[in-house]
Amino acid sequence: MTTEYHFAFWNVENLFDIENAPPERRSDKVARAIKKDIKGWTQARLDRKIAQLASIIRQMNGGRGPDLLGVCEVENRFVLDLLVGALAPLARPYLVIHQDTADQRGIDVAFIYDGSLFQVEAVFDHVVMRRTATRDIVQVNFMTASNRRFVVVGNHWPSRSGGLLESAAYRAIAGETLAYFHQRIWEVHGKDTPVLAMGDFNDEPFDRSLVNYALALRSAAKVLNGTNPYFHNLMWPSLGEGIGSFYFDNLPNLLDQFLADKNMVKKSGKIRALPETVRVLAFPEMLRKGDYPAPRPFGGMGKPVDETGFSDHFPIEMVVSEA
Repeated sequence: MTTEYHFAFWNVENLFDIENAPPERRSDKVARAIKKDIKGWTQARLDRKIAQLASIIRQMNGGRGPDLLGVCEVENRFVLDLLVGALAPLARPYLVIHQDTADQRGIDVAFIYDGSLFQVEAVFDHVVMRRTATRDIVQVNFMTASNRRFVVVGNHWPSRSGGLLESAAYRAIAGETLAYFHQRIWEVHGKDTPVLAMGDFNDEPFDRSLVNYALALRSAAKVLNGTNPYFHNLMWPSLGEGIGSFYFDNLPNLLDQFLADKNMVKKSGKIRALPETVRVLAFPEMLRKGDYPAPRPFGGMGKPVDETGFSDHFPIEMVVSEA
């Protein structure tokens, strides 16, 4: 019997705690870093942001909600718990994986997952070495109900602020870090361990950080036949259709991606990615006018707020099958 799981990832755009969050929820260092931008971020505004995000997440997977959702640009466990609370109408036993990292703005990568489907075996934070701290790469070893291990790796690579070329080296470092720990997963758990990386990579599938450093390739054949710990980048068909998950100057950028290793690509794999199910998810209410159907941001953190918006990124989704 085959079981199918719905996975999604979403950069939820500045999901921050309230302006005067207590010190147990926001460090002095982060408070100083965001002091100017966080002004006016009230509980009412946070609640509205949560409601907007939850309205989209509840529609995923045919209205059943995702089985596993990776998120980034979340400040702390408090806002994640609020988001899970807003998903209560789905009546699913959602659990949260979150660990604070040293990012200079205090934003993290996290997972929300259905605890009746998956058990967590271990969680690891992998530091991306940089003078100004950035988000850790978060590795979660899950076990399915059939006692099969699969590894999910959440990413939010350094941004392009300061210039695409000027910042490229930082994303190359992140890509090399991902490839290193992909190899370590195989060394520790065996080369037949399925690994799925997801996230906002702040680069496109053809950029060097993904191809040359993360070893995320367009060719499934090369992934299957190669001896290196390659990933198959599942977003190339979307890229070919001119679809973006983020828009800059009203032009599409496919920054949010799923990367599946050879164990999730091969036909004989017990836990397999289904490439034909991969898509950028854009419900009608999420679209704004323009040459391309760009996402409607909620804003905040120094940017104008539109309380009818959602995020400056679209979520991505896919189906994973277990034989």
